[in-house]
Amino acid sequence: MNIPPISLAALTWAGAASGTTAQSWRIGAVLAARPLGVNPQGLLVLQVGALTVEADVAHSQLPAQFQVRVLSLGAQPLLEVLAQTAEPTFQRMLRERLPQQSGYAPLLATLSALAQRPALRQLPADVRTALAVLEQALRTPAEITRGDGLREAIHRSGLFFESDLLGPHSGQPAPAGDDWKGALLRLASLLHQHTAAAPPSARGDIAPPLLQRGLQAQARLPLPALPADDDVAALLDRLHGDIKAALARIEVAQLDASTQQASAWLVEIPLLGKDGYDVLQIKLEYGTDVLAGSHGWTLGFALDLPPLGPVQGELQLREPRLSVRLWAERIETTQRLERQFTPLRQRLAACGILLDQLSCQVGMPPTPDGSGALLLKATA
Repeated sequence: MNIPPISLAALTWAGAASGTTAQSWRIGAVLAARPLGVNPQGLLVLQVGALTVEADVAHSQLPAQFQVRVLSLGAQPLLEVLAQTAEPTFQRMLRERLPQQSGYAPLLATLSALAQRPALRQLPADVRTALAVLEQALRTPAEITRGDGLREAIHRSGLFFESDLLGPHSGQPAPAGDDWKGALLRLASLLHQHTAAAPPSARGDIAPPLLQRGLQAQARLPLPALPADDDVAALLDRLHGDIKAALARIEVAQLDASTQQASAWLVEIPLLGKDGYDVLQIKLEYGTDVLAGSHGWTLGFALDLPPLGPVQGELQLREPRLSVRLWAERIETTQRLERQFTPLRQRLAACGILLDQLSCQVGMPPTPDGSGALLLKATA
């Protein structure tokens, strides 16, 4: 039985996490390969995964990096050279950024601590202005509870930043400060002028791309212990590191989304919440139900608010029918959400939506099956 190849992003993450791109040699496995040269017998020497092998190939024009699928095993395994689905530059970018990425929570915790410290006034004027622009790019809970506000928040989350620059919908490019990634890039450029370039910190636990992990509610981190008020250089270094990690997070999500065959996007939206910052994760996926012969959208979300704790939800829309499933870690949060079911049913009925399911369970949903869930078991 042939095993379908996993996505390029998942394969690259597994290589980064283990320190090699080797996968187990089994029929159907997809392995990374590159030519090393020709031996005295005229056979091509290849590095396939972690092994060096001699190969008799039907053609000698092979790219510097490619992938092969194992067709048969034995004394002389048969490998199939796969068509290239991405340029080596893409693979290099993904491999470089995976160890650098971090969630938004560390950056948001640093921003919260800065807002409460007099050291903020000692930062250079251009950095303070860029920080103000970054805060303006944050969305508020009131904005994302409206349909148009949520649509705008997704559009300005950074995932579509370059797309807007290349082909703006209105004929004029949107200001970079309106986009989360644009605001981060502006601040990173200024911090680069004020801080010494530091090598990326080594990480022993490399997280896979967002689409390989699925939804995860992210709680606020405790406020970090910032340097002394007069140590502005150390403060800028910390902020610069958090900004670079957040930018790597966005770029990994962009690269991962560009390799997905299905229409799926996982977007992170930083929110200006009450007495702090929060992160909303949204997964949008367009699919077809083969058995029912219908198609439509599935919207998932994950959020961790201080008063509620972790909450996750999934809305499946097959017009005009809608199914809503919610999960909450705390029983009191479940009861609080259930008290809103009656007005929600009334609002949906007024919009002509037929509600097939509306439920809320205590506890978080299990990690969905798939290649991403299997890859999460990989260890260095």
